[in-house]
Amino acid sequence: MIRIGVVADTHGLLRSEVFDAFRGVQHILHAGDVGDPSILDDLSALAPVIAVWGNMDGATVRDLTGEVRGIDIGGMRIEVLHGHQLADYAALPGRFPHARVIVHGHTHLPSNRRIDGVLVLNPGSAGPRRPGKPVTVAILDIVDGEAMARHVHLVP
Repeated sequence: MIRIGVVADTHGLLRSEVFDAFRGVQHILHAGDVGDPSILDDLSALAPVIAVWGNMDGATVRDLTGEVRGIDIGGMRIEVLHGHQLADYAALPGRFPHARVIVHGHTHLPSNRRIDGVLVLNPGSAGPRRPGKPVTVAILDIVDGEAMARHVHLVP
């Protein structure tokens, strides 16, 4: 089993609860709107970090990341993007035909759904609380060639 911590929309705030939620992960994916680039350094103390920039990220974060990152973990192709580039998240599998998992942020709403056999995962927002929206991250497990995800609520 490979366990991956998935986070997005920190907007400069890395809550201590993220470290608890990500205890034991082998990789971390940050789907953009990082805010403070030191967040990437702090997360890398737990596990290697793959990150993309979001529409609210400045030049420093953009220099350290990419707009879209594709990686292979556990024999599975995972694509990571922020999501501000799209209007229709259901179209993601068509845009990344080799992906088995697509991670995005931007909406600040956690979602975990399969579209045409592809796991499309938004960890939600882990940063400042937004009215009516939860504060969450996700755990992505790859077991025997299958991807499964669950959300972790960081604050009540």
